[in-house]
Amino acid sequence: MTVLPLFLSAGAGERFCLHHGANPAAPDRGAIVYAHPFAEELNKSRRMAALQARAFAHAGFHVLQIDLYGCGDSSGDFGDARWHLWQDDLALAAGWLRQRCAGPLYLWGLRLGALLALDSLPRLRPDGVILWQPVTSGQAHLHQFARLQSAARLFTAPATAADTHEIAGYAIDPALATAIRACQLAPLPPPCPVLWLELAPPAAEGAPTLQPASQLVVERWRAAGASVQAVAIRDTPFWNSAEIVEAPALLAATLAAASTLAVPKTATAVAAP
Repeated sequence: MTVLPLFLSAGAGERFCLHHGANPAAPDRGAIVYAHPFAEELNKSRRMAALQARAFAHAGFHVLQIDLYGCGDSSGDFGDARWHLWQDDLALAAGWLRQRCAGPLYLWGLRLGALLALDSLPRLRPDGVILWQPVTSGQAHLHQFARLQSAARLFTAPATAADTHEIAGYAIDPALATAIRACQLAPLPPPCPVLWLELAPPAAEGAPTLQPASQLVVERWRAAGASVQAVAIRDTPFWNSAEIVEAPALLAATLAAASTLAVPKTATAVAAP
């Protein structure tokens, strides 16, 4: 297995990516595009994303991690990021992988990245989605993020075109904030299979369960005919921990759930240039 760092040319600069090549000894299962979470959660989750990407690659998936516009090592400033640009970036990553793997394509998103992936389904038409602790309401997520940074007042008044909010050192344009607020999971029953994995508090008693808001969304999706495999695991919420931590139970549960995805008979890989 190989890990290839690369830059993809985009409409606005370049996007930094990591391509994890599939294990040649394993059946080729297709390709996965990773959509990372919002702001500082991206940095806190890089370790876990890398570990899961390696596990996927070992199991036979090609994985592409992409830093969205204004994030990580990609071009642009966070204050210039827009929801539609991030959707363009996922489409760019998906297109790059589809040129190199004839098998199915899956989207894998963490937190707000899960919401971004689901909002991109009509355009990308993946064969399935893998959700890690998906945000069920963009508006609630912004308010929660603001509260954690003692800056809830930034999102209490209507934004104007001239405003730029700053939270935890990240400048957030009102257009991006408005687009995030408008996204919710409940109205988005996906047309493809869903693997939903969520962490329950490590110290809680009893069997782990989904959060009530998550369970409601899952039930609504299933009632609408969606195929949803939901798994609750007890492990550490790594995306908001004070230190960089791992959640091994989540890694194992994700790989086990992903193994239920069909192995395509026609999947073939093309060596990356």
